[in-house]
Amino acid sequence: MTNNYDDTMMEPTVLPLRYPLLLVNGSTGIASGYATNIAPHNLNEVVDATIYRINHPNCSLDKLMEYVKGPDFPTGGIVQGKDNIKEIFETGKGKVVLRSKCEIVENKTGSQIIISEIPYEVVKSNLVKRMSDISFSKDIDGISDVRDESGKNGLRIVIDIKKDVNPQNILNYLYKNTDLQINYNYNFIAIVNHRPKLLSLCDALDAFINHRREVVLNRSIFLRDKKKTRLHIVEGLIKAVSVLDELIELIRKSKDKKDAKERISKAFGFSDEQAEAIVNLRLYRLTNTDVNELKEEYALLINEISELESIINSKEVLDNLLVKELKEVNKEVVVDRKTIIEDEVEEIVIDKVKMIANEVCYVVVSRDGYIKRFSERAFAANENQLPMTKDSDSLVGMKKCDTLDVLLLFTSKGNYAYLPVYTLDECKFKDLGKHLSTYVKMESQEKVVGACLVKNFETYAFVTLLTKKGMIKKTGIEKYDTLRYSKVMTAMKLKNNDEVVDMNITYSDEDLLLITKEGYYNRYDNMILSDLAPKAQGVGGINVKNDEAVVLLSIKKDDDILVVNQKGGMKRIHNELLELTNRNTKGNRLFKQTKSNPNEVYEATIVNSYTNLMIDDNSLLKYLDVKEIPYMDTSATFSSVIDLNDSFSYIKKDLSDIYTVEIIDYPEGYNKEDEQLEQLNLFE
Repeated sequence: MTNNYDDTMMEPTVLPLRYPLLLVNGSTGIASGYATNIAPHNLNEVVDATIYRINHPNCSLDKLMEYVKGPDFPTGGIVQGKDNIKEIFETGKGKVVLRSKCEIVENKTGSQIIISEIPYEVVKSNLVKRMSDISFSKDIDGISDVRDESGKNGLRIVIDIKKDVNPQNILNYLYKNTDLQINYNYNFIAIVNHRPKLLSLCDALDAFINHRREVVLNRSIFLRDKKKTRLHIVEGLIKAVSVLDELIELIRKSKDKKDAKERISKAFGFSDEQAEAIVNLRLYRLTNTDVNELKEEYALLINEISELESIINSKEVLDNLLVKELKEVNKEVVVDRKTIIEDEVEEIVIDKVKMIANEVCYVVVSRDGYIKRFSERAFAANENQLPMTKDSDSLVGMKKCDTLDVLLLFTSKGNYAYLPVYTLDECKFKDLGKHLSTYVKMESQEKVVGACLVKNFETYAFVTLLTKKGMIKKTGIEKYDTLRYSKVMTAMKLKNNDEVVDMNITYSDEDLLLITKEGYYNRYDNMILSDLAPKAQGVGGINVKNDEAVVLLSIKKDDDILVVNQKGGMKRIHNELLELTNRNTKGNRLFKQTKSNPNEVYEATIVNSYTNLMIDDNSLLKYLDVKEIPYMDTSATFSSVIDLNDSFSYIKKDLSDIYTVEIIDYPEGYNKEDEQLEQLNLFE
């Protein structure tokens, strides 16, 4: 006890407790230079651990953790990381992972995540709002609705998941990006002996036990002294009964109460306290019954004082009393554990692809790098129109695909961009779309020379690139797979003043056809090229000298070639007329060249008897059946099949000049590492 604020009363410095309240209720606070954060624990577990600690004062932490499993929050939830809990109980500092209790329920329309418990101190309304914001902003595609259905039956938050979306991935994303999972940080600082101290579990229990010993000892001393006082009074009353007549005579002769007390004290040797009790004694207390009660009370007081003396004088008896009182607490109050303890911290793995609902859509890519995605419905409403581009821009192509496909774009600077289709902004058909630089970091001068859509990178297909100076390079498509795609990456290392002019997806059973501006071609089996790494330089493909390469084709046995010149003249060439040549030679001619009226290759493409062509002739769409274009020998010039303006823009094969990478099995015995080693030897 100590004086209160104005020294008028005495007050306790510490309130007596029957059990370790600081551990059971926990505490959070900040003082001058100190902060504390103590989690609540289960009352019955803590009391059991305290009893064991009293009986075994030198026990190990592992033994105490058989009783105290970890924190037990009133809001329930799941605590992960037994090793982290042990570190906290050992040092007083650390953190545990606290996550909500969730259940995934499958139904006909999809699935639901039902949340029945949330982490301690997390505000439910804020949590629901955060999850709703994620759903609304489309940070992930897969959540159709978030509802708070809490009521008299308890907490219940329901998240509706779209069909064909993995609910576990959605849940993992919410664990990572909301308070559905938090880290609870311990900092077990408490005032012990008037000083702040960082406590372990053993220290905290020892501090309580010492406090409880002090409380029970002081209580016992107080009760002993009080009972001794009462015993003294009872002794006087019993003695007074034996000399009752003399006492009455003395009292009748006394002047007042004070005189009566002095007379009986002097005559019979009573103390002041005994004399006071005698003069205040009521006559009915002199009955035979009350005299017997005084004798019984005397005997009871003697026994109680003896018990209290044993508590005061024996530490063993004192500790036994502590244990007894703690067991009474566990009988009076039974608290079921609400928080589940899991040994391991579960790693949160988020596969964003599995959270995307796979939908059919269309992508459009332009030479200047404008990209857009739109729905099948938008395409159907504008089927006979060209997607919008700037006046100075032209289309690379438009292609039907899935949102889970990956779009690879190859640029004139020898770089490539990796764009999952679902990351592309959905636009209207007549919008320009977003520039490539909004998705990845790149140089402003880069132009898109080719694009492909990939469903699976584990395929025996190759990206083949051709540069203006006739360099060629082949790389397995699997080498372009990446996890980080915030900037363009190297697809081919270029020499000075060179640039990539065309790209193609090639397969093992195809020949490469390289065409120059002046109409020369080289044809050879693409398997004579080594499979090089993306950052490699490439090898000579065709000798251009004062010419420049413009087109790269990948042809099969039955393919025919369509060549278009700068004036819109066209010719078809049978496959068998295109002879095999050696790599890096000047090659053979595709058409007859005249000095007075020279022709240049504007475009070339693979065609067959069923190919239809779409031509943008100064914003006027014209269609042409390839059968109307005559077959001609390589020694012939061009035929004027259709009248075109000077500003015509030829679009290959109904806008579909974005390649779709086919899934081809690797050859038997194929080993990527052996092939890469062979390439290094060839380079050396």
